[in-house]
Amino acid sequence: MTGLVYKSTGSWYTVKTEEGVIYECRIKGKFRIKGIKSTNPVAVGDIVDFELDETSDATTGVIMNIHERKNYIVRKSVNLSKQLHIIASNVDKVFLLVTINNPPTTTSFIDRFLVTAEAYRIEAILVFNKIDTYDDAMLDEQLFLQFVYNRIGYKCLRISSTEGKGIDALKAEMTGNVSMFSGHSGVGKSTLVNTLQPSFNLKTKKISDQHSQGQHTTTFAEMYDLDFGAKIIDTPGIRGFGIVDMEKEEIGGYFPEFFALKDKCKFHNCLHREEPHCAVKDALDKDEIAWSRYRSYLQMLDGEDENYRTDVYGDGKNKEE
Repeated sequence: MTGLVYKSTGSWYTVKTEEGVIYECRIKGKFRIKGIKSTNPVAVGDIVDFELDETSDATTGVIMNIHERKNYIVRKSVNLSKQLHIIASNVDKVFLLVTINNPPTTTSFIDRFLVTAEAYRIEAILVFNKIDTYDDAMLDEQLFLQFVYNRIGYKCLRISSTEGKGIDALKAEMTGNVSMFSGHSGVGKSTLVNTLQPSFNLKTKKISDQHSQGQHTTTFAEMYDLDFGAKIIDTPGIRGFGIVDMEKEEIGGYFPEFFALKDKCKFHNCLHREEPHCAVKDALDKDEIAWSRYRSYLQMLDGEDENYRTDVYGDGKNKEE
């Protein structure tokens, strides 16, 4: 039998067939010794072949095969730094929820996420949430960020989950696609899914006043069918986002504005640091490239995966909440 993985709890996987029948499946043992470097060989969004478990009832199965993925999006494993964790696979669009405060989303985090989406060839859209809570200063900051990312080709949406603003535009982007919501805990992912599909009634929690960060409410990634012809994968809040399996020479290619200027650099292998006649640095001096983007690039180049969030959380830890 063949089905789509809707939920992963680490040991059990909820699989739904084309007929809409749901089975709870386990992994066949040999999957764990195939040399897969991820901590989770099966991810939400995978298409799998499975057999019914003859030792149990007719609602459980054993996954025998994973179909080839068209893409996937990953982050570094929380506890095993040399391994990666597949957040979701076979994704058409990924929506990064961004909040100016409560909690704050840094440009460093945004840029790491966008680079990862570029690397795995997934269209990324920035969703600025909670716009109903912004004062004038926060609104200015949000509009400036929107200008920065619009200028380099990223779609940006402005929404308020609680007031329903911008929801129709978001639905239009999602219709007919498998989408993924991501972002820090507390940016409103579960609230947004509830706005899109009130019958789900996903659990939400308030932001912690002490650290202005969200308390996680989504423990595992899970896919939902929405009544307007879309699928959404809700993911746990991510505190840090490390770049994985990427050579230094590759990173600049995942910054669209850098890639567009690459041929104008004197050296074909220019890292846009100390090299003379660098088109990227020239554009930076002319304010044609955002300094925040260049700083993010240098952090990635220097491998600063663990400590880049210290400006917000103060602990330098790279883990999910």
